[in-house]
Amino acid sequence: ALDLAALATEHAQFKDWWWKVQLGKCYYRLGLYREAEKQFRSALSHQEFVDTYLYLAKVYQRLDQPITALNLFKQGLDHFPGEVTLLTGIARIHEEMNNITSATEYYKDVLKQDNTNVEAIACIGSNHFYTDQPEIALRFYRRLLQMGVYNCQLYNNLGLCCFYAQQYDMTLSSFERALALVSSDDEQADIWYNIGHVAVGIGDLTLAYQCFKLALAFNNDNAEAYNNLAVLELRKGRIEQ
Repeated sequence: ALDLAALATEHAQFKDWWWKVQLGKCYYRLGLYREAEKQFRSALSHQEFVDTYLYLAKVYQRLDQPITALNLFKQGLDHFPGEVTLLTGIARIHEEMNNITSATEYYKDVLKQDNTNVEAIACIGSNHFYTDQPEIALRFYRRLLQMGVYNCQLYNNLGLCCFYAQQYDMTLSSFERALALVSSDDEQADIWYNIGHVAVGIGDLTLAYQCFKLALAFNNDNAEAYNNLAVLELRKGRIEQ
């Protein structure tokens, strides 16, 4: 594929942006990121195209240059104002850099352009949950349900939001739905850990103990479950455990 793209680029007298993008993609797959960067940059000089900005940004992220990738996305937005994929790319980089406030603002910009963007809704909901606003997070997660998103992660998050928003009648039913939709042992472990966390919150330490044990049965690398089990054993006076 690389040889074909190189020949086609040469045949087009190095003026065809499309073949340069294909050549850049080949270099990217081979791990030759600097060569890929040259091809994508050259393609952009011939033709501004959203996908080329996205590929070039991926190159900079691989090179661990998130600021360069951010500047590139913003440059792309100058040519394609309001483009959802570019806004999402900026939000993801801010999120990876743990700059959650900026990430949330860009996800809100995404929703202004596309109010059914699942990733943006989920990330804004998650941010509200971790800033002690479970009631608002609940609204975003319920919006995802209305849109037809139906997976164990969503119901797991709904269960936690319901618990912290003191909607106890919905908490366990959400976790039950989540358990019915699991597709891996790690997901099963996460759900049982969260149920155990809820059990600690309502003072049912026996249920919590069993839940943390189940979490470890499905994933014996779950450090949080080990930690909480140790605390429960300490409360029982079984220090050697």
